[in-house]
Amino acid sequence: MNALPWTIYVTFAGAALALIAGARSAANARVVALATAIAGFVVTLFAARDFVPAAGLQVLADHTWIPSLGIRYQLSADGISLTLVVLTGLAAIAGILFSWNIEKRAGEFFALYLALIGGVYGVFLSADAFTLFVFYEIAIVPKYFLIANWGSTNREYGAMKLVLYSFAGSALVLAGLLWAYGAGGGESFALSSLAAKAAHFLPWEQNAMFGLVFLGFSVLAGMLPFHTWAPTGHVAAPTGASMLLAGVVMKLGAYGCLRVAIPLFPAGFAFWQPVIMALAVAGILYAGFIALVQDDFKFVIGYSSVSHMGFVILGLAAANAQSVAGAVLQMFSHGIIAGLLFAVVGRMVYERTHTRQLADLQALPLHRTLPFAAFTFVLAGLASMGMPGFSGFPAELTILVGTWKSSPLAATFAAGGVLVAAAFTLRAIHVSFFGSTAQLAASTSAPTPHASNSAHAHADYAPITWPERAGAGLLIATTVYLGLKPDLLLDWITPALQSPLMQAALKGGTP
Repeated sequence: MNALPWTIYVTFAGAALALIAGARSAANARVVALATAIAGFVVTLFAARDFVPAAGLQVLADHTWIPSLGIRYQLSADGISLTLVVLTGLAAIAGILFSWNIEKRAGEFFALYLALIGGVYGVFLSADAFTLFVFYEIAIVPKYFLIANWGSTNREYGAMKLVLYSFAGSALVLAGLLWAYGAGGGESFALSSLAAKAAHFLPWEQNAMFGLVFLGFSVLAGMLPFHTWAPTGHVAAPTGASMLLAGVVMKLGAYGCLRVAIPLFPAGFAFWQPVIMALAVAGILYAGFIALVQDDFKFVIGYSSVSHMGFVILGLAAANAQSVAGAVLQMFSHGIIAGLLFAVVGRMVYERTHTRQLADLQALPLHRTLPFAAFTFVLAGLASMGMPGFSGFPAELTILVGTWKSSPLAATFAAGGVLVAAAFTLRAIHVSFFGSTAQLAASTSAPTPHASNSAHAHADYAPITWPERAGAGLLIATTVYLGLKPDLLLDWITPALQSPLMQAALKGGTP
């Protein structure tokens, strides 16, 4: 476990090396970036091998940073942190493999990419609120440049909207933390210290502080009605950045809600809990229905991502050990599945057909011309629908069972979201890869003028490359393995929920 901080240091060092290597060639930058991501993931595997699940955070590093303000560079980890650090390592490798085609300023691209990953590692390992906030901001800044410089549709608008929402949420988080720090005597930003002080705040203070911090983090988690940056940002981002946004960046918001807002202000959480639960259910259903009527393939996946993150928020709001364990498992599962979906749509399909419009894709027999893409998307779609055998099934089932204990009504409506997810996923699979019988017959006999004018004649599609196959294989293997053995992660997560900080906010229950 003590090696986990090296995920941060190796990744930031790799970002600098990728920038230098990119001055020589794009190939050098790619190799450095992939080697860095693999090194970070190997560190997490060694940490996982030695990890002994326990209640409470295990200290990894603790150094004075700004003594006059009681700020320390304090890193700690538990089963929740380790789960999300492993997710980050997997997402980093897969995202680089699906960015293997980047040629334009590749050194800068991979340097920003790794800087974002380093910030994410830092957030998941921070035990000091100020340190966590610094890493949180570090993870936000590269997103703008990745989208604005290497994105596609409305990239500048998408990048600016994403960053403005992110910084607005960050401002709320900072306001709430500074208020708690000042009201507690201004002694320390350590999460344990802030929680001890907050226990003595007046009820209205806890309510207000929790509202600020939770709302600020929930913006990045894509909670309704602050979700609109997510589909726009996903669509505008290059494939690797889309995979990171859905895979790990949205998890930063959910993690902040779980690690900071809920345990620091349990009385405020109890006050706002019904509202959060209602918004979570509304987000699951609303985003699902919006995904069902989208004409842009990437928007379908973007709104799907928002809907599935609604299950994470619901699990947290249900506030028992089973639902929260399911929420953390869903963070991991969604990070893998959403990353795979964006990889297929953005890299395998769009960069070959040059269209994301379902009406155009419907005229192309992609299951014949891009069979690996079709196969991968079908598997990813089944996983996203929550089919048994994939990680989405135990994650969403655990959330729904836990939610039933707190609110049968919320669980019932949320279960309806599973049906909506099946509807928009099956529609996307059918329309984009299998089309209609008449259209398939027409496409095999003679190309229509529309297809020829769209510059995506299927005979010229480039074959799926080895990095794409490797990245897809990694993510598919992960979601299947965890679908069959979810206890691998639940055995890490469950003891972490028995810590004094978490028990103050949870109602009990055993996963």
